[in-house]
Amino acid sequence: MVTEARTKGAVAAASSPKSLRVGFVLSKNFTLSAFALFVDTLRLASDFEDRSRRVHCDWDVLNGSRNFVMSSCGVQVAPTAPFTNPTNYDYIAVVGGLLSVEEPLDSVSLDYLRKADAAGVGLIGLCTGSFVLAQAGLLGDHCACVSWLHHREFRARFPGQPATSAQIFHFDGRRATCAGGSAVADLAATIVRHHIGEQAERNALEILQISHRRDGTDIQARSPLGLEASDRRVHLALMLMEQHVEDLLPIESIASLVSLSRRQMERLFRDSMQMSPSEAYTKIRMDAAMRMVVAQPTRPLIDIALAVGFEGMSHFTKRFRQSFGQTPSQARRQSGRKK
Repeated sequence: MVTEARTKGAVAAASSPKSLRVGFVLSKNFTLSAFALFVDTLRLASDFEDRSRRVHCDWDVLNGSRNFVMSSCGVQVAPTAPFTNPTNYDYIAVVGGLLSVEEPLDSVSLDYLRKADAAGVGLIGLCTGSFVLAQAGLLGDHCACVSWLHHREFRARFPGQPATSAQIFHFDGRRATCAGGSAVADLAATIVRHHIGEQAERNALEILQISHRRDGTDIQARSPLGLEASDRRVHLALMLMEQHVEDLLPIESIASLVSLSRRQMERLFRDSMQMSPSEAYTKIRMDAAMRMVVAQPTRPLIDIALAVGFEGMSHFTKRFRQSFGQTPSQARRQSGRKK
């Protein structure tokens, strides 16, 4: 009798309306880890312990055909459902991948995303899924969270779209974008907490061996060009500097963007970096220049000078020599001899 009651209870739970429903759209050469982390967080949050019943959550891999979708690591994933009514889901999550793919989603998939948006369904961009949503004009005024690795390319492709790489994800209810990596689990856990509750979130994170919850405002695990800073505001300022080596930001603007006065930021930089913000900005620009000089041996030096915020070769060469004890041409020749 007890076993029969448990069985009936499990069937009833599995067939009851779900608190959270997510449809996944996989782009060509999508990032497998981003998909796996999100869907596994849903799986573990959907039931107690590790029984994997779809009690609180449900999910599908959506596609206009039955063809397998190839991930960037070569593993293929089969669709589980066609493009049905998007209102069957609370969110449609686009899993991005390699940016070198010219057409990550076909026109049928893009039309489905636009249909979902028009119906009020939430949209999620995982990893470079933010590029797909931006290209389709579906981000609106949402500040896209992109990886530091792709921040410059995102700004170049979508200059009018607000973007940040100073946090791990951004979720505003209707839209969510995520830098990728382990932050995908943090975003999924946040959405689980929002729709199901803290107990479901805790169950998923504990089984995934994630020791503490990270919020969207947590900083991406990246030290701008090797500069370490213990103070979060200094770290954010350094990341802004790295993202604007060509279109230079005034120090006052950087201070304002991290909620500091210029004097406060000067003091924090002196205490934690033993240098001024201007000196740190120059170091970031010069280190970027050295990398380009060495890694791009055929690129004209004047192009590199412009790429790190100098208007001409004279000032660039002088600064380069002050930083490295040699001119850009000498550094390039020396690098060539080492090879």
